[in-house]
Amino acid sequence: MAAPSRVVVTGAAGFIGSHLCERLLVLGHEVVGIDSFADFYDRRLKEQNLAGSQANPNFTFEEMDLVEADLSRVLQGSKVVYHLAGQPGVRPSWGGQFDRYVRDNLIATQRLLEALKEAPIDRLVFAGSSSVYGDAEMFPTKESALPRPVSPYGVTKLAAEHLTLLYANNFGVPAVSVRYFTVFGPRQRPDMAFSRFMQALVDHDAIEVFGDGEQTREFTYVSDAVEGTVKAATADVTGQVFNLGGGSRVTVNRVLATLEEISGLQVRRQTLPAAPGDPRHTGASINLARERLGWEPRVSLREGLTKQWRWFQANRRLGARFSGGA
Repeated sequence: MAAPSRVVVTGAAGFIGSHLCERLLVLGHEVVGIDSFADFYDRRLKEQNLAGSQANPNFTFEEMDLVEADLSRVLQGSKVVYHLAGQPGVRPSWGGQFDRYVRDNLIATQRLLEALKEAPIDRLVFAGSSSVYGDAEMFPTKESALPRPVSPYGVTKLAAEHLTLLYANNFGVPAVSVRYFTVFGPRQRPDMAFSRFMQALVDHDAIEVFGDGEQTREFTYVSDAVEGTVKAATADVTGQVFNLGGGSRVTVNRVLATLEEISGLQVRRQTLPAAPGDPRHTGASINLARERLGWEPRVSLREGLTKQWRWFQANRRLGARFSGGA
């Protein structure tokens, strides 16, 4: 960003949101963090995520539900809004939980967009997801590929992204969307693969592998995802969509082998059937982000996994204490 200003981050207590808040504070901004502390995982873990930001006098936190709250007060005077709030998770989005995904991903976004119609902001950055691509026909997948989500979660993220761009076209909300590809690093949610793998390793439990492990993912280190998000706030790219991916596709089997090398522990596997809603492969074309945002991923999978493992080791007593409510 250029000059320091007042910015808002929704989903501020989450994995990526908390890192984004800290980065914006380093850049000198006045940051207002919003989170509802939804119970997808333990509230105390989210409170710990916020500890660094809350030690900074330029950070203010508002606990509120985007669907129910009057957002005009917190948006007043803000130049940029980063919308990261939402209900995550592919596998839980089937069945009876779908109402929650619609509420937290779609209706919450609509309420925010309605409030932003009247707010003179410079930019709204919407946090999208690679889940919108589903089983893409081409790799690496470009932003112009036809979205075909294969999970209810992906459907709600795509609908929210379309809604965001709809408000950009019809009401002039200066919105841009970034699509994250499997973000990892310190503070990763306990339900996500690397966190589960590491917990199983230290507990000497078998690691659950869905399918044959030869499925590939584009893994993106959290600091790289954050930098791309920040850059999307200032480039002349209103109304556009950008992939933010780590730069290479890796199989789950390769991840487990790398984790064995880093940890010095032997992986035991429990092979399960492939899960509904999990695409076989994901892979990002990041040429557009390179050209228009001046963004480049810098942290390799091995380096990022090492950082996450060290953080996990340093914090696992905390995680173990909190896991009962996760």
